[in-house]
Amino acid sequence: MNDQTQQLAALRAAAMQERDPTASDDVLAVLLNEAARIGAKRVLEVGTGRGLTALALLLAGAEHVTAIERDSARISSARENFAAFGVSARAELLEGDAADILPRLSGTYDLIFLDCAKVQYRRFLPDCKRLLRAGGVLCADDVLLFPDGVPKKRKMLAQHIGEFLQALLSDADFAAQVLPVGKGLAVAHKKERP
Repeated sequence: MNDQTQQLAALRAAAMQERDPTASDDVLAVLLNEAARIGAKRVLEVGTGRGLTALALLLAGAEHVTAIERDSARISSARENFAAFGVSARAELLEGDAADILPRLSGTYDLIFLDCAKVQYRRFLPDCKRLLRAGGVLCADDVLLFPDGVPKKRKMLAQHIGEFLQALLSDADFAAQVLPVGKGLAVAHKKERP
């Protein structure tokens, strides 16, 4: 492990210790593997937190990450982390609600990682599909949050996640599956049409 990889591992461990959202190690491994498999250069991350997943993707070879975050403390941390790792020029941090930002984005991305408010996944799916290039990969974290049954207070959240999965898995433009890593990771490959 080089110095930057070790520094990132320490930051990820600290974030997990503080229960601050960041992709679990097994989820990150899938993301990095998918990025390498498709040669992902342009990545969109919806819900960047402290920027640790974006950093891992940049260090692994992504040329540019567009990251969306609305929490001001996390935005500040992400900016500091991007600067500390010398990747600020390759990491575009868009501040605000993804519901407002996603419809305004244009161009295409090779990999899109959804890791924001789960109730919004279904709402964000059409924009993610529009922004993902043919042959690209959409990954959505935490889609199996309640393996032991849904608590009463979480029924609406579970319903929203279920609607997202139904829409994703039934979309003929995607080859999608849910992997048992982290708290469930949906991985959808956008089909290339002849």
